[in-house]
Amino acid sequence: MSLHLLVTSGQGPGECRQAVAHVLRRMAEEAEAIGLDLDIAAREARHGPASALVAVHGDSGNFVKSWSGTIQWTAQSSLRPTHKRKNWFIGVFQIDGPKAVTALDPADLRFETCRAGGPGGQHVNTTDSAVRVVHGPSGLSALARDGRSQIQNRKLAIARLEALLDLQAQMQRAIDSRQENLLHYALERGNPVRRFKGAGFREVK
Repeated sequence: MSLHLLVTSGQGPGECRQAVAHVLRRMAEEAEAIGLDLDIAAREARHGPASALVAVHGDSGNFVKSWSGTIQWTAQSSLRPTHKRKNWFIGVFQIDGPKAVTALDPADLRFETCRAGGPGGQHVNTTDSAVRVVHGPSGLSALARDGRSQIQNRKLAIARLEALLDLQAQMQRAIDSRQENLLHYALERGNPVRRFKGAGFREVK
């Protein structure tokens, strides 16, 4: 099962884009710790991505729920050290999956193998069966380690990359038609689901 999230800085300044970058790193760490595969498509911008798409693979319902909503980061701005504002907000929204499947040119793909990891006890693969596929033209990549062989994971990684590319195109169409603004303006600054503090992005309860 795969679920998809949009992480957005909304109409926020550069500090909010920094928060997006922090959240993406934290998501990747948490997903790795519980054995979920996570793929990210981000549009780079000054100070960090303004928004990003995150595809989470596996039994990810609780993970997605724990991140969905407004994220608050309390920190002195490194971009404007004299600025009085210290609270920065971004949004994480669950979105629908891709509407279509993009056919990839095999010549554009590069494959990497690595050791499968994460929780699972005796069922975790101990061979280099995990596969990451990198799409040259876009720079996007997808990882698969669910299968018991490189062949299975290779096929799964390609399918995940196809879905990620379609999601990116879907998001770009939404931006072009200004539909994404609906999500930008949906930020609820007074009711964050998770709070972080300081340059080290330490979570506080």
